[in-house]
Amino acid sequence: MVEQIATTHRAPQTWPKEAWYVAASAGELADRPLGRTICGQPMVFFRGAEGQAIALEDFCPHRGAPLSLGFVRDGELVCGYHGLVMGCTGRATSMPGQRVDRFAGVRRFAVIERYGFLWVWPGDFETADPARLHHLEWAESPEWAYGGGYYHIHCDYRLMIDNLMDLTHETYVHSSSIGQKEIDEAPVETLIDGEQVVTRRFMDGIEAPPFWKMALRGAGLPDDQPVDRWQICRFTLPSHVLIEVGVALAGKGGYDAEDRWKASSIVVDFITPETETSHHYFWGMARRFAVADTALTDTIRTGQGTIFGEDLEMLERQQANLLRYPERKLMKLNIDAGGVRSRLMIDRAIAAERRPEVEAAA
Repeated sequence: MVEQIATTHRAPQTWPKEAWYVAASAGELADRPLGRTICGQPMVFFRGAEGQAIALEDFCPHRGAPLSLGFVRDGELVCGYHGLVMGCTGRATSMPGQRVDRFAGVRRFAVIERYGFLWVWPGDFETADPARLHHLEWAESPEWAYGGGYYHIHCDYRLMIDNLMDLTHETYVHSSSIGQKEIDEAPVETLIDGEQVVTRRFMDGIEAPPFWKMALRGAGLPDDQPVDRWQICRFTLPSHVLIEVGVALAGKGGYDAEDRWKASSIVVDFITPETETSHHYFWGMARRFAVADTALTDTIRTGQGTIFGEDLEMLERQQANLLRYPERKLMKLNIDAGGVRSRLMIDRAIAAERRPEVEAAA
């Protein structure tokens, strides 16, 4: 007789589950399994016999050990505790000295490998819809270059969304790289564009800050002339923020200038909840200038990593303060509109997912 050990843990739902999240960069998944908690659910990722990415619940049905501490053999996952072998469907296939046909299985999660990332669907496997994965033109076009990285950050993922949808903080948190007083002075506009929340700001005839002077040089443009600068933040469910940023030599058309007069990029922010107070942050920059210059890609990646590292400290300290003073009410100003509307979109998505459960219980 096989004794089953019940588990009843369920994290509070503060994120949509019926959606695609970045779980890892494709290069992170090689010969060994990768353990990562996504939306409160411990998962283990590994590659099957044909190299396909598989995601299972990170729980061995024998004694509850994390399967991520095991190893991959012939495209199956071997538990590192007692050798139970799990197949790609989440069912046990063998175990030394045991019959496994009556063993309980574990959850399997839908995975798509695309654009250099592994995307996972934390909701039901059967409801996973590949058509709901956002198309990323920059990730497939030779006219773009991309470089990025990863941070594990100890704060609510929504604080990062707030941060990215209000770039006013750049003047203060990033004063030595991308911040400048004109960000404070330029009017900001927030609107809903279809299924996106958009916050945008345009600054004309200004001096480029240090990061953008470097980008201008990389694009073969002078760095000592006035520029027109733009920031267009776009939030889409479940938690992605893509930011069109750039500078063009002043008087050449700004955002609409021809490529030969500007350095334009998309700041890529894939924010994946881990727990209520932590998340996985996959960041990068896709650019449309000097795309063959790999040294420039490395320089931008290093600079961007430093910039986001400055955000990390601020956000983690902010989270600690919010936990320390849960009774305090926060202010909502006009500059917060992008984050506020993004949170409303998240809340509506969660409510829509829970509606069938509420109706069934009524």
